Amino acid sequence: MTIERGALLHKRYRIVEILGQGGMGSVYRAVDENLGVEVAVKENLFTTDEYARQFRLEAVILANLRHPNLPRVTDHFVIGDQGQYLVMDYIEGEDLRQRMERQGTISEEEAILIGASMCDALAYLHTRKPPILHRDVKPGNVKITSEGHIHLVDFGLAKVVKGSQATTTGARAMTPGYSPPEQYGTARTDSRTDIYSLGATLYAALTGVIPEDGLARAMDSVDLTPLRKRNARISKRLASAIEKAMAVKVEDRYQTADEFKGALLYSNVKTQRLEGELLVTPPPTAHGDEDIKEPPDKPITAQLMEVAKPPSRPRRKQLGAGCWAFMSFFLLTLLVGLTALLYFYTPLSEFINGMVASPTAYESPAAISVTGTAADDASPTAGAVSTVTPTSTRIRPPTLTPTPTETPTPAPTPLGGGTGEIAFVSMRTGSPQVYIMDLDGGNLRQVTNQPGGACQPDFSPDGLQLVFVSPCPEKDEGVAVGLETDLFLIDPDGSELTALPTGPGEDFDPAWSPDGTRIAYASRAEGYAQIYVMKLADLTITRLTETPFDQPARMPAWSPSSTQIAFTLRQNNIYQIWYMTDNGQNQVKLIVGPADVWDLYPAWSPDGETILFTRTDKVLDWGSLNYILYSERTTRQSRRLEGGLFAIDPAYSPDGNWLVFEGADGDQYDIFLMTSDGEQRAPLTTDPAYDFDPVWRPAP
Repeated sequence: MTIERGALLHKRYRIVEILGQGGMGSVYRAVDENLGVEVAVKENLFTTDEYARQFRLEAVILANLRHPNLPRVTDHFVIGDQGQYLVMDYIEGEDLRQRMERQGTISEEEAILIGASMCDALAYLHTRKPPILHRDVKPGNVKITSEGHIHLVDFGLAKVVKGSQATTTGARAMTPGYSPPEQYGTARTDSRTDIYSLGATLYAALTGVIPEDGLARAMDSVDLTPLRKRNARISKRLASAIEKAMAVKVEDRYQTADEFKGALLYSNVKTQRLEGELLVTPPPTAHGDEDIKEPPDKPITAQLMEVAKPPSRPRRKQLGAGCWAFMSFFLLTLLVGLTALLYFYTPLSEFINGMVASPTAYESPAAISVTGTAADDASPTAGAVSTVTPTSTRIRPPTLTPTPTETPTPAPTPLGGGTGEIAFVSMRTGSPQVYIMDLDGGNLRQVTNQPGGACQPDFSPDGLQLVFVSPCPEKDEGVAVGLETDLFLIDPDGSELTALPTGPGEDFDPAWSPDGTRIAYASRAEGYAQIYVMKLADLTITRLTETPFDQPARMPAWSPSSTQIAFTLRQNNIYQIWYMTDNGQNQVKLIVGPADVWDLYPAWSPDGETILFTRTDKVLDWGSLNYILYSERTTRQSRRLEGGLFAIDPAYSPDGNWLVFEGADGDQYDIFLMTSDGEQRAPLTTDPAYDFDPVWRPAP
């Protein structure tokens, strides 16, 4: 629960304001009434033994540090079942991310000074006994005070290295673009991990563009765009130093932070002889963070950061799933005729294979006719329709009018309405596959057996089909690197597997419209994530969003009336919830959240009154379930759902009275159930394997 302004915490710290809020807790500005100084108070709301140990270790790490570029911890305490708290120096000013938003990019000299100061802090950490790794260097964690001093903050992911072992203060996490390849998976991290992240931070600050992801580069699926190609004003020496720090192989980077600092200072004649603490231009106001407000809304076609065309298509994040519905009698009749026509005359197999093998076929006027519909000035252009014209090989078309395989037996309405069944993804066989189970965990059966795995299942509104994504990465990484992912249909008994002809590129986040006529999904067909809709009657594809390259859109969620779509949009590396009409018009930001939190996985309640979503501190951190009432959307303010801590990716039951979501208690990751008002939280699965992507099965 958020601590109110003016509250006295621990009989000593008077809360002034909330500085940031995430799934694990909040950060407050407060006054230490014993000493009369301002402090920052960081809370941890998870009091399990493991998280308490991790949080305390962060306190121990910081409390023993003495360096001008690092904050100090002055207190640590626990309040009953409420939470744990760290008290540390309050650093007034702005972070580098905010400076980039304000200026666009920073100057070469400023980048050198910031980089050298961060190298000093990292060198100090790396030479402690035992050494300390930060593992989360990025613009949001570089703080610039009102006097121009530079600080490295946020040690939530720090690691204390003890011999060949490592003790972490938090789950291994990464920030795409800033994390090196070894930080993904189980590879060992060391001081060169921080050097890579600092190089990526300077790259972004100088270009206004987040660099290509380290893991994608390691998989040879994308190359790092040379820094000077994105900002020709930068000297060759500085660009070379930063690119060396970002080498994919650890042995090709600078081996120590001092080496990197030397290369940075030497790259410019004005900085070669600098000594002592380095300062940069302070923020423009004396009150720093208090006066740095979120900029007013602009059309999301506006490029808020300088963006260059990527040299090759980057890989994508896969996150989340949605809901689906069935067609009216008129469209059913139309589909029967279309199905027969496609069966005898359509070469869907050649069409799909040809599209994947030859991307130019997707752009061929013979294969696609494109028409544009101008949006209003406040939103991106929408309405580009890709009409798929099949060629001449015959395969079974998608089964869009399935019939039940068994006759339902009259029975009491199951919990939550629907069938009383949940579809979800599990790693029980070693690869992610879709399963269905009853709400008591019984009647478990495996639906898919895809070689590359299957994830993000979504039921039709009659519960007789599923749409899903394959191949699928392991959910704990969340990144499908080097994979051409597609959308598939399948019956719940595992039969009638059919690929949807979406064309080349990576397709993910499928959501069936409640009126049953369309499937919304995200795709990187144009090189970065945008939202598309496939009309099932004729398989035409419409692109709904047309945002700049650095503003990907994903995770569509339909309103119950099928007239609006909530979705996630990234601006300035912050994911936010937006909504638009079902044809892509009138795109509006739904929620204004605190800085440095990401809002993901929107889910619309069946009555249309509530939009639920997940708020996280970072892309792969656990978060909390938050919500906003549609009637209060103009306030853009959300509230945390009681019982929704340490939870992500919620889905409503058909009657709207229950929620199913991915959650955890301790180290066990399972599917959880609770009422839609946050009561009666309980796990549905207890298998040691990782379970995720839950969705409720509607009744026929």
